Amino acid sequence: MPDTVLVLGSGPIRIGQGIEFDYSCVHCVWSLREIGFRAIIVNNNPETVSTDFDTGDGLYFEPVTLEDVLDVIAHENPIGVVCQFGGQTAINLAEGLQRSGVKVLGTSPEAIAKAEDRAQFDALLEGLGIPRPKGRAVRSLADAKVTAAEVGYPVLVRPSFVLGGRAMEIVFGEEQLEGFYKEAEDANPGQPVLVDKYLLGKEAEVDVISDGEATLVPGIMEHIERAGVHSGDSMAVYPPVSLSEDVQAQMVRSACDIARAIGVKGLMNIQFVIAQDEKGAEKAYVLEVNPRASRTVPYLSKVTRVPMVDLATKCMMGSKLSALGYSSGLWVLDKADPRGGSVLPEAAFFEGVPKLPDPILYAIKAPVFSFQKLARVEPSLGPEMKSTGEILGIDRTYEAALYKAMVASGITFKGDGVVLITVKNEDKATATEIARGLHASVKQIAATPGTAQTLREAGIPCESVNKIQAGSPNILDLILGGRVSLMINTPGLNETSESEAARIRRACIENGIPCVTSIDTAAALIRALDVFADPTRASCLRLEEYF
Repeated sequence: MPDTVLVLGSGPIRIGQGIEFDYSCVHCVWSLREIGFRAIIVNNNPETVSTDFDTGDGLYFEPVTLEDVLDVIAHENPIGVVCQFGGQTAINLAEGLQRSGVKVLGTSPEAIAKAEDRAQFDALLEGLGIPRPKGRAVRSLADAKVTAAEVGYPVLVRPSFVLGGRAMEIVFGEEQLEGFYKEAEDANPGQPVLVDKYLLGKEAEVDVISDGEATLVPGIMEHIERAGVHSGDSMAVYPPVSLSEDVQAQMVRSACDIARAIGVKGLMNIQFVIAQDEKGAEKAYVLEVNPRASRTVPYLSKVTRVPMVDLATKCMMGSKLSALGYSSGLWVLDKADPRGGSVLPEAAFFEGVPKLPDPILYAIKAPVFSFQKLARVEPSLGPEMKSTGEILGIDRTYEAALYKAMVASGITFKGDGVVLITVKNEDKATATEIARGLHASVKQIAATPGTAQTLREAGIPCESVNKIQAGSPNILDLILGGRVSLMINTPGLNETSESEAARIRRACIENGIPCVTSIDTAAALIRALDVFADPTRASCLRLEEYF
């Protein structure tokens, strides 16, 4: 009888943890069976493919807890357990399994700790010379205040070892920190709270596959929304559209160095923020490293045609990337290659900044929300994840891919009504350019008085609409009267105005009016306006042509 390997699932699907981990577990099982192992699964979600009776060689429909998993191990006696495809739920069991004498396959618990324990992670990045936002882990409000004062507000406050940005907040002052700290602490009792300098910049991420020595970077994904919006709620584009080749080279070098230093065997995800350093040069700062599968694995696997989970599983079981037909470096798509792509070698990035090929397609991952079904959820975006699904827009041009992604995710113009714009002061310059594009596309524009004045001063025709507290007729009357085709509203910090804005956003949701709450999403919308006006400009790129 072949040796048995136990694969841990992610348990019930919830916001921040969903089908991406089911996808990863299923593909892991298929790979294990292909190379001759008996693969069994522990998971307790009836909605997933991993709990279909014929996915693996055995299914234990049990909670993914240490106690229940150890009972299965005692019965099955597997040669090892795979934790890295079941999200944070599964990987949190790695240390306890090892203490119980169970072999954790792939990335070891010690290596996982190097990525997830703040002190070890900071020391690792310091040794590698890789930049990161200043900050540290704290265990009291007093320490949090000291750290925030040292690094300077705003700071990002979040609990350790959680998924989906749960209890994460951008904090702008000591009073806000005092109000929020207990929530972050209670999200994961007994674990430290992380307080980091918040860097306003572009976010990007990579998923990598490593065999402990060589590291394959299947692709770099750029977030359309700037830092501060959770990656699960951000639109992401592959390949990047605004990251310089130097920044992309920094990301590849950092990924390869980190994977080797940690000792990754399998999958790893790295989140970056691209911001200016003290000298004004753009740098890729490492925000966090997740030594496991991430929510972008199915998306990146599909658009790059790199079988990421298959490769990661075989690396976990002892294979080298070179024996699997890949090498260390960045994977780039290439129509001339029969397999569809090739690897730009790691050495090329360490020796300089190689010329990256022109994209042959653009693929955009966009979040899908369930605000109409979740009546009390505030629809503005922030560090805590709110999306319940995602879609993929793919085309030969960035604008056409954006159009497809936005239409599929529900961002479009409802009828021929006005586009209603009301934004905070920091966003008014960008809002002016957005309005200019809307006006050029013959869209009628309405705005609250402050925004309307800014637009008129820029020479853009605009209808001024009262705020709610000014009395009727006001912005709420406009929405409820069916005159609004699209709402662009960015959250502010003023408690009174934000309370009013929350009412407006809920009114949009309840009346089926698309509501964009990130200025970056709205700016991307303008890039796709020509395709909105003439959808035939989106190519009929058939999936079978590419996949």
